Parts: sequence; structure tokens; C-alpha cells
Amino acid sequence: MNLISDIYQYWWLLLGAYVIGATPFGFLAGKMKGIDIRKHGSGNIGATNVLRTLGKPIGITVLVMDILKGLLPVVFAQSLSDNSLVHVATAIATILGHNYTFWLGFKGGKGIATTGGAVLPIMPFALVAAVIVWIITVKTTRYVSVASIAAAITIPLIITIRGLIQSNLDFIVLGLGLFVCILAIWKHRSNIGRLRRGEELQFGRKKTS
Repeated sequence: MNLISDIYQYWWLLLGAYVIGATPFGFLAGKMKGIDIRKHGSGNIGATNVLRTLGKPIGITVLVMDILKGLLPVVFAQSLSDNSLVHVATAIATILGHNYTFWLGFKGGKGIATTGGAVLPIMPFALVAAVIVWIITVKTTRYVSVASIAAAITIPLIITIRGLIQSNLDFIVLGLGLFVCILAIWKHRSNIGRLRRGEELQFGRKKTS
């Protein structure tokens, strides 16, 4: 099997995954309520800011939609090809679509929910560990940003540990784990700055003037 030639064969799949990932559900939810979500709260189009700004029902709906737009393209890719590189490339295309959507001048969300959906079919064991770490970190720190960074770091760590234990480390899957980890930290750089200044909002609290 020629791994690279399969990528060229499924170029249309990668393009479609990017377009699906680029659908800004958080932004659209705000527009349906007559606001630009980018001008409220943290300014992010993701589910956390939507939940803070527009309430739980809309926030949860956006969360589910963001997860599905990461999940479905990868599941479709797995139904078309047995090549793990095609699956990983599809996941990356979907995540990049959310984080850098062409609809909003290539400025999107932080990609945590979409990343979760995209990696679920490829590395469910790592995602389960990341979700557990996310929940524990949110409960102990009340910072969604800290929990998201901790969860992102967990993914390549668990992939590596599991691969070494089983003497079967999949470097293609590890590459995806490292990609989502580095991208998540990069997208949270503004949150890291606010954390250092003591200005980051805790979960359940709204910004005050």
C-alpha cells in the first residue's frame, strides 16, 4: 500500500473535511440571536463562550455540533480506506477547518470539541483519558482553558505509554496526538497570558465590568 498516493486519491475528502470543520456553529448561533459572539465574553466562537453568553441549551447544542463535525468526516474516511494516514489527514483537515475557518477570515475557535470528535474513532483510549483529565482539572481549578491544555497534553502521552507497553507504537497516530496537543496549546496562548495576569474567567463566572 502506498500511503502517500492514497492521500492524493482522497484529496476531495480532505477538502470536504476542511469545509465541514469550517462551519462556525457558534458564530451562527450568535447570529440567530442577533449578536456577534466574537464581541462577547472571551470573543471565541466555541461552545464554552456560547454557553456563557447565550445559555446552556444553545451552548450544549453548539458543543454537540462541533463534536459531530469532527467525528463524521473521520468515520466516513474509515469507511472508504484502511489507510491510517488518510484517517489522520482527515482529522487534521477537520480540526484546521474549525480553528481557521475561511468563513471568518481564517479565524476560528480553539478546536477542543472538534478535536475530540475527530480523534475519537482513531484513538478512543487516549480520548477517554483526556476527558477524565479535563473533568478532574475543571473541578479542581474551575478553568476550562487549563483543563483543555491538560487534556491535550494527555493525548500524546497516553499514546506513547500504551504503544511502549504493547511494543507497538503507531507513529502516524502519535503524530496526530502531537499535532492536536501543540495546536491546542498554541490556540490557548491568550488564555495562558490571562492566567499569568490573573484575568482568566473561571467556569460558571461571567465577565464583570
